[in-house]
Amino acid sequence: MRVAVIACGALATHVHEIAERRDLDLHVEPINPLLHNRPEGIAPEVEKMILELQPTHSHIAIAYADCGTYGALDELCQKYDVSRLAGDHCYDVFATAERMKAEFEKVPGTYVFTDYLVKTFRRSVMTEMGLDRYPELRDDYFHSYKRVLWLAQHQTVELEAAAKDAADLIGLPLEIIHVGDQHLEEQLLQLIGASSE
Repeated sequence: MRVAVIACGALATHVHEIAERRDLDLHVEPINPLLHNRPEGIAPEVEKMILELQPTHSHIAIAYADCGTYGALDELCQKYDVSRLAGDHCYDVFATAERMKAEFEKVPGTYVFTDYLVKTFRRSVMTEMGLDRYPELRDDYFHSYKRVLWLAQHQTVELEAAAKDAADLIGLPLEIIHVGDQHLEEQLLQLIGASSE
């Protein structure tokens, strides 16, 4: 009987990296990250995966924050006696809720990137929101934003170029803070009951 982690697809790569770094025997089951555009679909998909994994896994953890489910994931956690990552969204998972609160207060109208969003911006935002077909909608969607803040987990030259390109596409200045994945790692280890030493 193994430990399973049901992970948002935007976090699954990081969970794999942490498992490898920590020599953890985890089965990671990713959920389509595009559900963030329709968060009412997240909890049903997670529940379906819990039911599939329960017979063959002794422990199941949920690598999601609330992610716009308005408590639906918490209801699942209570129903199936599983735990999820703390926070309202993955920004809290990477940077902590306190730091994100400070950043949002410092610049109201902050649009946030993670590494995943930097890598997939053209597909997950431009295409999914129709901006590739209707570029005139850009200002309607983003007129209230003042900056893009990239919470960099693994800052590389290639990702920095992609982040600048994505910020340019929506007409916003880019700021970068390196957060790594330490906070995610600490929470993941707690969820699966592993030692942080």
